[in-house]
Amino acid sequence: MSVRPGVDGPAAGSHETATVPLLAFDLADRRLAIRALDILEVIRAVEIARLPKAPRIVEGVINVRGTLVPVVDVRARFGLPPSPVAPEQHFLVARAGPRSVALRVDRAVDVMGVPAAAIENARAVVPETEYVAGIAKLSDGLLVIHDLERFLSLDEGDAVDTALDRARGRPEP
Repeated sequence: MSVRPGVDGPAAGSHETATVPLLAFDLADRRLAIRALDILEVIRAVEIARLPKAPRIVEGVINVRGTLVPVVDVRARFGLPPSPVAPEQHFLVARAGPRSVALRVDRAVDVMGVPAAAIENARAVVPETEYVAGIAKLSDGLLVIHDLERFLSLDEGDAVDTALDRARGRPEP
């Protein structure tokens, strides 16, 4: 995870420690995070509509003010058991590369500024962590930071786009 002075932290030459803004969330007794700059909004969980021919990682779609947004099955991605949609859960509507997605999580917790110096490159710690951008060492434990740009493979992203086009009634290319 890189920190860009003046964007993710203080301007160059500042005496303050650069921080990375993160949104922490809970998922199956785990505290995880994504870059706050990727978040478009946090909303309460609602019923998810099926999206035919979407990749297995997609639970379905939700309607966010007239826009169909695919819901990524975060639990399946991390090998966790499935959980039914519940009203106390949240959707993190975020940018994942070129598209918006919703991540269904147990609870959005907090936006926090984590010192860039406290974040280690995940590949240096655990080399086979393709969805993890970094691991932050905090006073109350570790915080695993996920990389939304890598969350969907290129094939999964293309399949989501095709399924969404079908759902919108657009012809396939």
